[in-house]
Amino acid sequence: MSDDVVEKSIDLRAEGWKAMRAALPGVFPEGDVDLRDGRLGEELVDIGLTSVWGALWGREGLAPRDRSLVTLGILIALGAETELKTHVRIALTNGLTRDQIAEVIYHSSGYAGFPRAVAARTAARAALED
Repeated sequence: MSDDVVEKSIDLRAEGWKAMRAALPGVFPEGDVDLRDGRLGEELVDIGLTSVWGALWGREGLAPRDRSLVTLGILIALGAETELKTHVRIALTNGLTRDQIAEVIYHSSGYAGFPRAVAARTAARAALED
């Protein structure tokens, strides 16, 4: 691997930690934490750290609040309730209100379908302990 590729990978990891810690304050200790757990697919979280948090959430172009709006809509459309629970909490950190999260769910019913919106509401309620 070239030095540029290694440096870019390190930069994406650092950017990923920066973005993830901003979205989930107090969840992860400072420093480069080893996210592997010794179980099947243990590298998936590391892949997400660099490719999603570092390469996407670390970009400038959209504010974190806007990224949360987009992410909520995509996760609702995909029916990805497990991820949606985390991103509901992240959306609050990024400045969305509970009412605005509800509006995203309402709006999604017209585009992703009513069953997806109901599942999203259930996931959001669980995330917010409502």
